[in-house]
Amino acid sequence: MGRLADTFSTFSTYGRGGGASGPGGAGGRSGSGRLGGRTVVALAASALLAAVLPASTAAAADPVPRIDLKVLVVDDGGSSVAAVTSELRSTGVPYSVVDLYDPGRPQITAAFLSDTVGGRPRAKYQGVVLPSEAPFGTDPAGAAEQAALVAYEKTFGIRQIDAYTWAHPGVGLDYTSEGGWAGTLDGVPAAVTAAGRSGPFGYLDGPLTFEDNAPDVSESYGYLARPREGFTSLVDAPVPGGDGRASLLGEYAHDGRRELVVTFAYNQHQRQFRLLARGMVEWLTQGVHLGQSRNYFAVHVDDVFAPDARWDTERNCTPGDIDCAGPGGEQTPDIRMTAADAQYAAQWQRSSGFTLDMVYNAGAGEEWKAEHGGVDALTAQLLADRARYRWINHTYTHPFLGCVQDVSVVPWQCAKDTAGNTLWMSRAQISAQIRDNHNWAVNKGISVDRTELVTGEHSGLRTLPQQPADNPNLAPALSDNGVKWVASDNSREPQQRAVGSALTVPRHPMNVYYNVGTAAEMADEYNWIYAAQADGGSGICETNPASTCLDGPLDTGTGYADYIVPQEAGIALGHVIANDPRPHYVHQSNLAEDRILYPVLDRILGDYRALFADSAPLVNPRQRDTGTELSRRAAWQKALDGGKVTAYRIGTTVTVQAPSGVAVPVTAPEGTRKQLLLGTAVFGTPYAGQRSAWTAPEVLQSAVTLRLPA
Repeated sequence: MGRLADTFSTFSTYGRGGGASGPGGAGGRSGSGRLGGRTVVALAASALLAAVLPASTAAAADPVPRIDLKVLVVDDGGSSVAAVTSELRSTGVPYSVVDLYDPGRPQITAAFLSDTVGGRPRAKYQGVVLPSEAPFGTDPAGAAEQAALVAYEKTFGIRQIDAYTWAHPGVGLDYTSEGGWAGTLDGVPAAVTAAGRSGPFGYLDGPLTFEDNAPDVSESYGYLARPREGFTSLVDAPVPGGDGRASLLGEYAHDGRRELVVTFAYNQHQRQFRLLARGMVEWLTQGVHLGQSRNYFAVHVDDVFAPDARWDTERNCTPGDIDCAGPGGEQTPDIRMTAADAQYAAQWQRSSGFTLDMVYNAGAGEEWKAEHGGVDALTAQLLADRARYRWINHTYTHPFLGCVQDVSVVPWQCAKDTAGNTLWMSRAQISAQIRDNHNWAVNKGISVDRTELVTGEHSGLRTLPQQPADNPNLAPALSDNGVKWVASDNSREPQQRAVGSALTVPRHPMNVYYNVGTAAEMADEYNWIYAAQADGGSGICETNPASTCLDGPLDTGTGYADYIVPQEAGIALGHVIANDPRPHYVHQSNLAEDRILYPVLDRILGDYRALFADSAPLVNPRQRDTGTELSRRAAWQKALDGGKVTAYRIGTTVTVQAPSGVAVPVTAPEGTRKQLLLGTAVFGTPYAGQRSAWTAPEVLQSAVTLRLPA
């Protein structure tokens, strides 16, 4: 099994790439990067040129080759290749996969990699992702594939990522026995080197500490090694128990080729990979590729102006819920922001440099006001600060917009008429809820976009298991009111879909509960959900395969700050750095009393700003902007999957053809200009050291044409 035998025990997700084609299987082929010596590669390069160039062309000056903007992924089923592939897909980079374990897979030959188009040599792939430096084996067939790939990369200047390998001279590194180290990297304080910051990882500004989420589990294994000639370390870490620092990721320039050598294992969800993923793609594609990526974070505060019910720490339920019965029907006091809470929210926004989306129920606020003597200092304060926030319609009084609920049974079910037909909230009722809430805001001078809507509890949309279909009256009511973007719950429906003429915008729920106002209440309810029955919890975590039980109940005095805040901030930050534009949602109760939301937000914003340079600011999109982004991505992916996109680079000119009406995402270096009908214009907007944008051909043009800086 070689030196990586222990690696695979640390990653249950590493999959079938284990010993055969992962770095562990490289024990007998550590030198196979030069399979057969330089003679084989030279002959392969000659054959490649002969294959792509006509004799008359080869004798003349070589034309500038065409490089197609597509990546070749050679997959061994391992987690590292899967992680890089997920980044390509998320970004919108086209790629083709060759499965090493598919007996019917194509062979990697000169003809597979390149050909000639219109007398011009064409490289079919702008970059190559391999499981390791030499995954094809040392038999004659594997050696021929390796030689063909090496010749291709040398001929066209194509770069290669070795997704995970061990440290040895074949990848430009000393063995770990020569001043290096091999072992578990959990918690290791790695860092981007000066070369990395001036190169592909210039968007990172802080420490690159490896995750250590489970102290008793090895989460990352890797090799710290000293560079040899031709190797430039881009990410390094201190050698445990040794002197100095050694490489974990770097560029190996040799034999006319460049490889990005990664000597630590990872999966697509681990923070260390997520932070480096953008730079890995930029390095691979040499900064020119289809697709674009941003770091997004938006927070919706639901139920503004309305009160929220409170968790009962004695009965372990929320009074008002149909499953919360008790002697005398005792009620806990509702939770509602005060004017002081509203003042604090405005001040926090100013100091944090972050804007919240207030998702409001005006009618619920008017009802509260009527019940409290006609005075409402909270509404007055929020209206005084209305220009400081963004506002989203949440319906007038927050009713359930789906089927008529029969709450005489637990769980509730959809009521039916005598003929067995489901009873639904009517189109007129839904429309009135949307219209009245919008009109109230307009009359109060609030700037609100009628195309955006969040229904109460995301109701009206299908709610499994009781309501498996949308309320048929919802789509017409949305159309009546000009709604184009309706929120959905990402934990139920992560993909955008149509609701009549509107599209959903999935939102991430944050585990800062709607029915708690204090940190102690939050910890108490968290214990009920995530503690085993033996520890006083509900035991749900013991029967739900998607849940994990706490090691023991949290201290209600300290559990929120010590455990829940870092846990929830880490989950949200994971979404932020995964090019995920979906907003997160909480409730107004979380801004009241103990104001428990702010420690989570402060942690997310603080951690982000410590990690990223100013060139990669957080993008805080409106709901409509998120909806547009998701819609564009879906159309783009459909065009890619259907083979409807042609994109290539010839010298400093990039050409992209896509179906009419499909926006094209492109990332390119600073200084890139877009060809107009007459002249050129600066392309895109700056982000993370590059320029990128969704773009389309100009009038009378059939393709997007970009001029790269010389």
